[in-house]
Amino acid sequence: MTGVLPSQAIEKMLDRAEITVSTPLTEGQIQPASLDLRLGSVAYRVRASFLAGQGSSVADRIKEFEMHRIDLSDGAVLEKGCVYVVPLMEGLNLPQEVSAVANAKSSTGRLDLLTRTITDGGEEFDRIKAGYQGPLYAEICPRSFSVLVRPGMRLNQIRFRSGQAVLSDAELTALHAEMPLVNGPAVIEDGLGFSVDLQLPGGDLVGYRAKPHTGVIDLDRIGEYDPQDYWEEVRSTSGRIILDPGAFYILVSREAVHIPPAYAAEMAPYLAMVGEFRVHYAGFFDPGFGHDAAGGSGSRGVLEVRCHEAPFVLEHGQVVGRLVYERMAEHPEQLYGSGIASNYQGQGLKLSKHFKSPA
Repeated sequence: MTGVLPSQAIEKMLDRAEITVSTPLTEGQIQPASLDLRLGSVAYRVRASFLAGQGSSVADRIKEFEMHRIDLSDGAVLEKGCVYVVPLMEGLNLPQEVSAVANAKSSTGRLDLLTRTITDGGEEFDRIKAGYQGPLYAEICPRSFSVLVRPGMRLNQIRFRSGQAVLSDAELTALHAEMPLVNGPAVIEDGLGFSVDLQLPGGDLVGYRAKPHTGVIDLDRIGEYDPQDYWEEVRSTSGRIILDPGAFYILVSREAVHIPPAYAAEMAPYLAMVGEFRVHYAGFFDPGFGHDAAGGSGSRGVLEVRCHEAPFVLEHGQVVGRLVYERMAEHPEQLYGSGIASNYQGQGLKLSKHFKSPA
């Protein structure tokens, strides 16, 4: 099989112990084209972010950089601005032809909770070489909000692929002609381009900006927090906003995106030369995203935006990123959407699931 491995193939990998678990999987952990990864019972506060590097283990690096360790069993706070490494409940014994890539889950990215996967001998974040055998770790750095975590929480996810599955621009153009991937003209260059919407219907609200001094967010509490306690509304009547250096924003794409069932997609950041900002935290789009949305017009992509060194003017319709489409190795037995209680199908501008819906 060549392509991204679907849910039923992930189940077979578990049966063959190509994915190992310290405790049995929980319901909903296997997604249409990925596996949610669970936090273990201890977090290590470290002096700095790191990669193990060739020939070294993460455990060795933790001994070198550890400041103190935190028992997560009864819940513990990971503080804003600090770096933690948490061993995960899952490990890998990958076949030689299977590689993996990890990414933060949507709710993790929308909290500005930088979460990356690291491995023994790893020389890149979130990229796991074919044939890797060993443990997995999450590096966690809360950027905007301190968070309360417990063992078993799922902050990041992993996707497996065999061979080369990325669609060329010509193949992507042909797919869009067959079944529209966006509700409008498709800008296709090294993937499917998407832009920011700063002229939303119904008013001048175009996004949210994280407040600098807030309370802790318990990641188990769903729909319980008042957005006003954590977010400032970003409004514009001109189709333009100015991003402040160091600030974190939730915005939304102008395009409604469609991921057909036989494909998956990953969000890639736009070239740095177009502006001093980053649009990329949670990057997986599962098969079926936007596929059964009302009217069949797709679902908007929520943009997690952090501005860098200088204030930057962001304009309505400005291209800010691209989606790289990949073939599935086979049609997944489950699709993203209401059938598996997906949180963001048919979404527009939307904060993470931890917040109450605005009145």
